[in-house]
Amino acid sequence: MVAYDSCPDWAPAFGYIGAASCMILANFGSAWGTWKAGLGVCKMGVDYPKGVIKNIVPIVMAGVLGIYGLIVAVILTQAIRPPNADNTTTYSMYNGYAHMAAGLCCGISCLAAGGTIGVIGDAGVQGFGLKASGGKRSWATEGEGGDDVGMGGNSEAANADGANKLYVGLLIMLIFSEALALYGLIVALILSQHSYVCE
Repeated sequence: MVAYDSCPDWAPAFGYIGAASCMILANFGSAWGTWKAGLGVCKMGVDYPKGVIKNIVPIVMAGVLGIYGLIVAVILTQAIRPPNADNTTTYSMYNGYAHMAAGLCCGISCLAAGGTIGVIGDAGVQGFGLKASGGKRSWATEGEGGDDVGMGGNSEAANADGANKLYVGLLIMLIFSEALALYGLIVALILSQHSYVCE
């Protein structure tokens, strides 16, 4: 009876809830970040087509969030043990709660990171394109002379220098946004190692 109290037959449900929530929330964060940053890259490409490939970084970083969720979900599902022939299980409630906490920790962290990467990526790449192009539309400068200095009278070299400085700041913000998900991944891996087995 004591073993049943610690290892009921419904305890694995919490482990599977943790694995599923981790995967779902991490993928939602990844999709959210890709969606927002992708819109920004497309809008920026209208003004400054040459910068599209350079500014694909936020989309890549958002895609990595789904991999974090996949890693934790696989670890959690492999730790869940099937029931015995007599319908008892060695998988304890302690394991179930720890695995659910690990899944939620990683999943919600990836969700928050995805939203942050999306918003920063959207605004950052559009600002980069505006700065690099000097405020000119790409089709508006075709066939014009090279003496058009663009927004605010800045030269093309000054525009490029300002855009590169903005790009460095954008990368730093994206790195720290990605770190939010990495923190959740680390804590989730630590939580997943906590276990209690009913003998």
